[in-house]
Amino acid sequence: MFYCREEELKQMNSRYDRGKFECIIIYGRRRVGKTALINEFCKDKPTIFFSALNASSQENLEALSKAIYSCKNPNGTGAPIYGSYENALEEITSMAKNQRLVFVIDEYPYLAKAEKSFSSRLQHIIDHVWQNSRLYLILCGSSMSFMEYQVLGYESPLYGRHTAQFKIQSLTYREMTVFHPELSFEDQALLYGITGGIPHYINKLEIASTLEEALINNLFNTSSYLFEEPENLLKQELREPAIYNSIISTIAGGASRANEISTKVGLESGVCSKYIRVLLELGILKKETPIAEKPGRKTIYAIDDQFFRFWYRFVPRNMSAISAGRIRKIYNQAIKRHLPDYMGLVFEKMCQEYLLRYAENLPILLNDVGQWWGTDSKERKEVQIDIVGTPVEGDEYIIGSCKYRNEKIGVDELDLIRHYAEAFGRGSKYHYFIFSKSGFTDALQETAAQGQVTLLTLDDIYTIR
Repeated sequence: MFYCREEELKQMNSRYDRGKFECIIIYGRRRVGKTALINEFCKDKPTIFFSALNASSQENLEALSKAIYSCKNPNGTGAPIYGSYENALEEITSMAKNQRLVFVIDEYPYLAKAEKSFSSRLQHIIDHVWQNSRLYLILCGSSMSFMEYQVLGYESPLYGRHTAQFKIQSLTYREMTVFHPELSFEDQALLYGITGGIPHYINKLEIASTLEEALINNLFNTSSYLFEEPENLLKQELREPAIYNSIISTIAGGASRANEISTKVGLESGVCSKYIRVLLELGILKKETPIAEKPGRKTIYAIDDQFFRFWYRFVPRNMSAISAGRIRKIYNQAIKRHLPDYMGLVFEKMCQEYLLRYAENLPILLNDVGQWWGTDSKERKEVQIDIVGTPVEGDEYIIGSCKYRNEKIGVDELDLIRHYAEAFGRGSKYHYFIFSKSGFTDALQETAAQGQVTLLTLDDIYTIR
């Protein structure tokens, strides 16, 4: 089934219907659904679909030749190999003279790296030939930095040649409910916490009865696709997967600052920073700074990819049980009882998405939402605020707390975030929000009825309008 990319598909089809030359750039992290979107768009359209290889220039030329021949002769065999990329592109030009033709280069960075001059060749033929044709060109890539700097960037030969670009993001916690609408909100939240809204991972979990059964059978199982995914992805993308694995494991274990990470991994700080930069570009890690502050000494690193975060949190420490096929027997003790703690950060992200995307009638117009941490000068200790919503203008802020606990939250939590707001110290007025998985005490609900705080449960952020 094809879900959740209706707007992108609508825009792509609208451009197709114009009948003019198009150069569409589609990019986003691996597994996010780029190729699925392109395949859906290309249905019933004459298409040359070339998936570039992480291989030599000649091997890519052979693959491109086969893709062209396959479009011309769907049932043919023994595709001829073009003598050069110029010959192959000339053939595409000829094919596009009398029809609206889609030409897809999937994983474009592989081709551009294998054949260094290809981007310049493409720029030349766009400018002098294809600009006045009916060709619909799609360049797709998973290397975020390459697509942003060497395709869309100012110094790229292709700069200014694209007619549209789509950065495909992971699904929000609400969008992904279409995959398994039968699940409870608690299981929907956990599914989001495991997959990060990546459609490929949702499908590979193969939920048939319960989410718990799917996890045991399709993740905590040495023969399953998802069990091997992090290692396979690192091997596919990186030359030294063992070092990157150590860095991710170190961060999963609690290290967050650059010097702490480099010390635990056993690398010089400058060398370690280069590896971290690659993981940032792949979207596996993220760099965080307290919201409303500039990057500096407070900058930390965290695992951004939710699937990697879940895998590194639960798989390595239970590897013996998984390998021996005993995980079902110890699931409740080794994994299930730790899920609420794991879900704390996931719930924070969900609440941030709620405020930015779905909440209506907020007291201020939000510019951004994030965490803040700093020093409470009165008590001389570090404090952290789960949610700070910054205004588009003015100096009123949203201050929020997110609690994923199996207990009701009381008035003491409101007192705490009021105190933390004083440490934050940037606003003339604060609007308080508390999000709770399990609801609130009567006393806190009475306080909310007086307008002092807005209270939202897990059910609320899935259903409230």
